[in-house]
Amino acid sequence: MAGTQEHAISPTRTEDYPEWYQQVVRAADLAENAPVRGCMVIKPWGYAIWENIQRILDAKFRETGHRNAYFPLFIPLSFLVKEAQHVEGFAKECAVVTHHRLESDGQGGLRPAAPLEEPLVVRPTSETIIGAMFAKWIQSYRDLPLLINQWANVVRWEMRTRLFLRTAEFLWQEGHTAHATAEEAMAETCLILDLYAEFAERYLAMPVIKGEKTESERFPGAVSTFSIEAMMQDRKALQAGTSHFLGQNFAKASEIKFLGPAGREEYVWTTSWGVSTRLIGGLVMTHGDDDGLAVPPRVAPAHVVILPIIHKEETRAQVMEYCHRLLKEIQAQQYDGQAVRAELDARDIRGGDKVWEWIKKGVPFRLEVGPRDVAQDAVFAGRRDKGPRERESIPRAEFVARLPQLLDEIQDNLLARAKAFREAHTVEIDSKDDFYSFFTPKNPEEPEIHGGFALCHWCGDPVVENQLKEDLQVSIRCIPLDGSTEPGTCPFTGRPSPRRVLFAKAY
Repeated sequence: MAGTQEHAISPTRTEDYPEWYQQVVRAADLAENAPVRGCMVIKPWGYAIWENIQRILDAKFRETGHRNAYFPLFIPLSFLVKEAQHVEGFAKECAVVTHHRLESDGQGGLRPAAPLEEPLVVRPTSETIIGAMFAKWIQSYRDLPLLINQWANVVRWEMRTRLFLRTAEFLWQEGHTAHATAEEAMAETCLILDLYAEFAERYLAMPVIKGEKTESERFPGAVSTFSIEAMMQDRKALQAGTSHFLGQNFAKASEIKFLGPAGREEYVWTTSWGVSTRLIGGLVMTHGDDDGLAVPPRVAPAHVVILPIIHKEETRAQVMEYCHRLLKEIQAQQYDGQAVRAELDARDIRGGDKVWEWIKKGVPFRLEVGPRDVAQDAVFAGRRDKGPRERESIPRAEFVARLPQLLDEIQDNLLARAKAFREAHTVEIDSKDDFYSFFTPKNPEEPEIHGGFALCHWCGDPVVENQLKEDLQVSIRCIPLDGSTEPGTCPFTGRPSPRRVLFAKAY
């Protein structure tokens, strides 16, 4: 394959970015479409990335006092109805169970047998049912704060799906907390937002902008919603995580009350927050190239793959003995607080096919080992962040000793590259004409990659938001929390604006 085309992935990013994304997911063996419409099967390499995300985030949640629990998949319809704004926001996405038991239809098929007394909604999110449990668990100020996290699956009946980015069922974590005061709840909301941002940048090498959502973009039922926004290589924004200050809205709907120190009954203040398997899609679109995926070392299922190169049977034993010894030496090294993850790929397939398979999967280091390398006590190393065709011979002992440092170099390089890309495609815009030009492709029939992040003044009028969505499919991604308070003039209305906000097309 390497000899017949310039790149391993076709089409390339510039030729057809949406199809490029689908092909990278398939080529990296991350996931595939399931027999159930709109759902996906996450394959071992993709699930291993999710497991590493889980492991790292779960440790951070525990360090900040949160504990894991599990709540039912099914939510009584009456629970959702209690919070009108919430149910309205999710109504179109809800999957509803109305019957139980199956019976023969008399024609060789099956049909639902009996209706439920009350329909059950397959959870799109768990605020309402967790609220019902919090109302039982919380009686006194001594029970607060209550800090709960759940790792689970949720269902949102999406009509237009794309692997990892938008599927009818996906995996996520959802945090739910209750507090005695508004100040404590807001502090929790900001704590988690900061945690998400630090995780995205340190572990996924995905630079993000923290900010608050406008009223039209808030989570249904929230008082305030905060998010982290990342730029993908097609210059669109990806909402990579959200943290919600719910005020007392859900507490009042679920009757979550506590007796304060003075003996007065009060409603708690709650938060909710979450990230999902969408992060894997973000990782693909942040670091992938026209040869496949590139996985940041801190979340990579394997840091190193060893590929024995055996052309003659008489060299097999010598090469394999060297590779097994090398594998043990590498696994004895520590990186990011854990043993280095390494694999020995001894499958009996063509060497070139094997090399390209691992390039497409994005493993940080490939080590090709043949008789010449054994004789020189060296490895022929390829770094995924430097492209598939750039390789060098490194003495074995030197490579093993420097491996943790080299992995950090790859991690830092991926982050620096993503930051540079974002900075190159972020602009300040002060006129309506420039704004429309920035977000309009030059070729409307086959739109090229265009636009980016636009920092622009906005007077706060939701009519402007709606018009830009209708005209350009552009939304306010967030009001950045960068401390900037530069006043100006809204280019769409001519009215005063307190500061610039972040506009982009988005997933």
